[in-house]
Amino acid sequence: MAKRFNLTGSGTLLARDQARVKNLRARANARLSGTPLSSDAVISVPADNQAVDYVINVEVGTPPTTYSLLVDTGSSNTWVGAGKSFVQSSTTRQTRDAVSVTYGSGFFEGTEFTDTVSLGGGLTINGQSIGVATESEGFDGVDGIVGIGPVDLTVGTLSPDTTTTIPTVTDNLFSQGVITEDLVSVSFEPTTEASVVNGELTFGGTDSSKFTGAINFVPITTTSPASEFFGINQSIKYGTSTSILSTTAGIVDTGTTLILIATDALSKYQRATGAVPDNATGLLRLTQAQFAKLQSLFFTIGGVTFELTPNAQIWPRALNTAIGGNANSVYLIVGSIGTPSGEGLDFINGQTFLERFYAVFDTANSRIGIANTPFTTATTN
Repeated sequence: MAKRFNLTGSGTLLARDQARVKNLRARANARLSGTPLSSDAVISVPADNQAVDYVINVEVGTPPTTYSLLVDTGSSNTWVGAGKSFVQSSTTRQTRDAVSVTYGSGFFEGTEFTDTVSLGGGLTINGQSIGVATESEGFDGVDGIVGIGPVDLTVGTLSPDTTTTIPTVTDNLFSQGVITEDLVSVSFEPTTEASVVNGELTFGGTDSSKFTGAINFVPITTTSPASEFFGINQSIKYGTSTSILSTTAGIVDTGTTLILIATDALSKYQRATGAVPDNATGLLRLTQAQFAKLQSLFFTIGGVTFELTPNAQIWPRALNTAIGGNANSVYLIVGSIGTPSGEGLDFINGQTFLERFYAVFDTANSRIGIANTPFTTATTN
């Protein structure tokens, strides 16, 4: 996978992430209310790290056309056409449905097709649903999305078949016998480069070279609306004694860049760190002296505590100017989710969390696994 910068359209990273949160809530509430929203076969695929989101090359059709698609565990439709136009082939079949999905920072609408899809490394799916965009917004520099979230997120995205679910690429790889387990594991790594291939998706199992110690599995939370996604319960503490967020529900999400926490939790974090808002980036900013005193954040998930070091809490300083910041400043990657705690989606462990911890999105067993990695304590940033 490749990490990619794309800061057009919504301003700062925080604004883009907060727009995504609002959309995630709206989609979950729409589904809950029933109203439409306007190891034997474990294969890894490299992902290219471009500092705001991760993209993967996906081949569609026979002969294939290659598309660069965002990797998203917060949505479940796979679609193309935002950049490169869709090329029909001998295996392309149009369905009777239109398809549309609204995201926090954009949307697409178009027509549903089925086609042969390959993710590389022998990961080939026959008859995968593909949305082909006739109109899209907010996806500059990529061709679309490969959605690997829970399948129920696809309900309401088709028309006229509004109640139909669309199996994800992971679901179809499993049902067609390409992989032996219906899960996908994600390995991201921190970087100081604007673009580098340093991520990996492993379909059907885990890659033991990418994590250390045991994987801690927890069930999907039952608290709504986090339960509609890959949601978990966790608490967060700053240092050894300062509670930032009591045990509550949120989600693990590759499509969110930052770590977002409830507004009251962020106020506690800001007081503890002494950080001030930075108008240029939208992030919290520390002085060098404050950074020298920054303490770790401790995330307790299923009784196991994971340490987010001071270095892991800051934006890569070599990339400050890429987000409109000052090269000599220190910016924090913890931001506000936009709502107070107690709303059922009180945090998002986004990409900056996943660059320090391995994650297993286990659809078959409705659970999420988290493990430490060789980069948990890295001083990359």
